Amino acid sequence: MGKVSAGTRPGRGRRPVVLLGAAALTGSLLAGCGSDGGLKINVYYAPEDNFQTVVDNCTEQANGRYEVVYHKLPRGADGQREQMVRRLAAGDEALDILGLDVTWVPEFAEAGWIEEWQGQDKARVESGVLPGPLETATWENKLYAAPKNTNVQLLWYDDRITPQPPATWDEMIAEAQRLKAQGKPHQVLFTGAQYEGLVVVYNTLVESAGGRILSEDGKSVVMDEGAIRALELLKEVTSSGITDPSLTNMKEDEVRQAFQRGDGAFELNWPFVYASYASEQPEDLEHFKWARYPAVDPSIPSKTTIGGYNLAVSSHSQHKPEAFEAALCLRSAENQKFSALQDGVPPTIEALYSDPVPLDPSRPADAEDNPSMATKYPMKDTILEALKDAAVRPLTPVYQNLSIVMAKVLSPPSEIDPQATAEELRDKLGAALDSKGIIP
Repeated sequence: MGKVSAGTRPGRGRRPVVLLGAAALTGSLLAGCGSDGGLKINVYYAPEDNFQTVVDNCTEQANGRYEVVYHKLPRGADGQREQMVRRLAAGDEALDILGLDVTWVPEFAEAGWIEEWQGQDKARVESGVLPGPLETATWENKLYAAPKNTNVQLLWYDDRITPQPPATWDEMIAEAQRLKAQGKPHQVLFTGAQYEGLVVVYNTLVESAGGRILSEDGKSVVMDEGAIRALELLKEVTSSGITDPSLTNMKEDEVRQAFQRGDGAFELNWPFVYASYASEQPEDLEHFKWARYPAVDPSIPSKTTIGGYNLAVSSHSQHKPEAFEAALCLRSAENQKFSALQDGVPPTIEALYSDPVPLDPSRPADAEDNPSMATKYPMKDTILEALKDAAVRPLTPVYQNLSIVMAKVLSPPSEIDPQATAEELRDKLGAALDSKGIIP
C-alpha cells in the first residue's frame, strides 16, 4: 500500500490454493484449539512487517481468554482472495478474522461469508473514522468490516528537478516534455501493467474529471464524459514519449525503483515509497517531496482512489464474540498509530493525523527511536487532505470481474481510442455486471 499495498495483484498460483482448500476441510475440527487446548482466534491477513507485534498486543489484552494467531496470506492480493474464497466456500471454520482488500467487502457480504457489525461494536468501529474508508467497509447500508488502514496515492518529485509540483495533469505533461527537451529526468511514472494498479489510475482520473464508471448503486454502467476524458488523458500521457519504455510491465515497486534510479521527474504511488527512499537513499531524502495527486480539471480537486484493508469476522467462525473483540483491538487507535509509524500504512482514524504524542509516551521523544506522526510521517497532512476528498472504486459484489475487464481493455494505454474504448468498456462491463457466481 507500509509493506501492504492495496492494488498489488501479481499472477495467481492456482494449484497450491486448491490443495490448501482440501487441507482446510480436514483441519477445521481443530480450528479453535492449539496443542495446549487454549482458544485460538485465527487472523488471516496480508504480509505486514510489524503486524505480529499488533497481534501479540491483542493477545496480551485478552488476559488469557484467547490467543490471537496471525496466519500470513500471500503477498499478492489475488492470492490472498483466492485462498480465503476457496476456504470460505468450503465452510472452513478455521477462519475467524479476515483481512479484506477494500474492494472485497460487497462480494464477501453478498456471499454470506462475513458477519454484520452491530450495536456497540459497530459504534466503536465508526467512531472517528474517515468517511471514505468507512464507505469501503459498508454494503447496502450495513457495516460488514472494520477499517484497519487506508491508503491513497500522492505525487512524488525531486525538488532539484521540479521545485514546484504541477497542480494538474496538463501541467505535468507539459513540464515532462520541457524537461525531456532539456535532457533532464522527465518521465511520468505510474502503474501501467495489466492489473489492478492500472485500474486504480483510471478510476482516479475518472473521479477527478467528475465522472463515473458505474451508477452510484453499482448496478449499471455509466461511462460518462468524465470517463471518456480519463481515457483521453491516459492516451495522451502514454503517447507523448514521457513514460517509461517498460510502462506496461510496471507495478508499484517497479515504479518506485525507476524513480530512485533517477529515471523520472514525477512518481504517482502509495506512501510506502517514502520509507523505502529513506532507507535506500537517505543522503537525498531532503529533496524527496510530495504533493496531492494532480487534478484533471483545475476547478475540481483531484479525487484519489482509496486503498487499504478492512477486518471482517467470518460467518463460519465458531468464536464470533471473541473474533469481534479481537478485530476491534487489531484496528484500535493505538495499533493503527503503531502500524502507521512502523509499516507506513495510513490510519483510518482522523484524529491520529494530528497526534503529537510519540509512539511510547512514557519515554523521551526521539525521531529515530521513539517517533511521533510528525517525525516519522511528514506527509500525513497531504494524505489526510486527499483522504477527505477521496474516490472509492465501484462497490459491487462482482468488482473482481470488472477489474479484470478494465485492466484488459485499458492495456496498453497507448493504444486507447477514447470513444471506441469507452464503447468497449460499456459493453464488457455490462456483461460483467450480469455474470453470475464468483470468479475463483
